[in-house]
Amino acid sequence: MKKLGAIVLFLMLLAFGFLSYRWVRHRMEYAITEAVFIRSDRMVNLAFELGGRLLEVHKDMGDRVERGELLARVEPEDYRINVETNRNRLHSLVAQREALIVQIVRLERQLELKVGMSQDTLRETHAREEALLKQIRETELQAGQAKRERDRLENLFKEGLVPRQRFEQADTLYQTQLLRKRALEDALKELKSQQSKVEKEVKSSETERLKLKELKEQLRAVEADIRALQSQLEKAELDLKRTELRAPFGGVVAKRFASPGDMVKPGQPLFSLVEDDSYYAEALLEETKLRGVKEGSKAYLRLDAYPDRLFEGVVEEISPASAATFALVPRDVSAGEFTKVVQRIPVKIRITKGDMGLLRIGMGGRVEIKRE
Repeated sequence: MKKLGAIVLFLMLLAFGFLSYRWVRHRMEYAITEAVFIRSDRMVNLAFELGGRLLEVHKDMGDRVERGELLARVEPEDYRINVETNRNRLHSLVAQREALIVQIVRLERQLELKVGMSQDTLRETHAREEALLKQIRETELQAGQAKRERDRLENLFKEGLVPRQRFEQADTLYQTQLLRKRALEDALKELKSQQSKVEKEVKSSETERLKLKELKEQLRAVEADIRALQSQLEKAELDLKRTELRAPFGGVVAKRFASPGDMVKPGQPLFSLVEDDSYYAEALLEETKLRGVKEGSKAYLRLDAYPDRLFEGVVEEISPASAATFALVPRDVSAGEFTKVVQRIPVKIRITKGDMGLLRIGMGGRVEIKRE
């Protein structure tokens, strides 16, 4: 009986020795740590470049998106009106430029040949008439916009939400637009009455030279206004385009920060988007375990959420500084008091094998890095 017990004890010691040997050898061949977290190379917060009321939200947390897909839209009406207003103003200025060119051409021909003055002048008046008609249409659009703003402020004033001064300012602006429209209509009537008298007007050559010089200066001024307005129109069209928020790359929505009806400010985060295939594992490896760990070393990862699944990867980068170097409150050893603490070095591991769809940023686990 004693002999059997001795044999069993020997076998147990042998098994324990073998397991201990394997455990020590495994620890020598692999750098092991449980301070592992899933990160992403590209997780960005998406925001509108302009503010407004959030009209539509098409994606929520966990939804997949494709590059260029519409995510959300803010109220575009004000920006659309701004585009239309700038277009009408630009058309009006272009018509004015055409009218000035017609006048200049007419006077130049008159100075050279003294013929065809009547036809050129009539062409000028027709161009001016077109310009006035376009200005009237522009004024009608502006008056309609001013009336809507006045009516809105009137309702708010009646409810005591805005001061009287603001309502009166909006009313004054509306009345001004109406007066401008009447003035343009009167100018149009006067222009038509002048068309019958244009052929009778004859000016001296000197007067025509002075007028020609003046018109060319006006033309340069109008062309400068056109260039400036074209820039404004491009910006207005860009702002209208910016009322839509689209995905800059394909990925998964990690977080949604606002809901339809919310007022958003420029730069205010609306979505947090994680790009596909951007996941990696960050291992905080003790400095005493860095021996043999190099870029390209094989790594084997098990996540706490999926302990039965094995992920493989390679060491892509070893940080040149410890994690404590970038702590918000670094250790103060200036007083001479010092307690030695093992530092941890961040090691970036690119995951090469495993079900990437299971990965979530912030997950923890255990990693074994094969020492070279």
